[in-house]
Amino acid sequence: MKLGAFSISLAVKDIHQSKDFYEKLGFEYKGGNIDQNWIILKNDNAVIGLFQGMFEGNILTFNPGWDNDAQNLESFDDVRTIQEHLKKQGIALTAEADHNTSGAAHITLIDPDGNQILIDQHR
Repeated sequence: MKLGAFSISLAVKDIHQSKDFYEKLGFEYKGGNIDQNWIILKNDNAVIGLFQGMFEGNILTFNPGWDNDAQNLESFDDVRTIQEHLKKQGIALTAEADHNTSGAAHITLIDPDGNQILIDQHR
C-alpha cells in the first residue's frame, strides 16, 4: 500500500512565531497562505505544515498521489483503495471517503496511542 508523501501537520498557537522558529532550523517556505493561518515548510525530505486555529493536536499526514515535493506521481494507490484495505484489516476510521466518487478525498483514523492520522488525496 502506497500512502504517498508524508508530513507532520502542527497545530500552532502563533504561526508567525512558529514560522520564524522552523526557518531557523533550516526549513524553507514551500506553499500555503500565512494570512489564512497555514503554510508548508520543507527541509530536505522533511515536510511540516503549520496550522493556526484549524484543528486540535498534531496530525500525521499522508498525501496519496504526491511525492515529497507535492508533485503528481504517475502511479499511486487511491485513498478509497487504502480505505478498503484498512477496513479489511479491522482498522476503524473516524472519517471515510465516499467510495462512489473519484478524485480528491480524505480519510482519518487514530492510532492506538491517540495520534491523529490524515490520508488526504488532493487529486
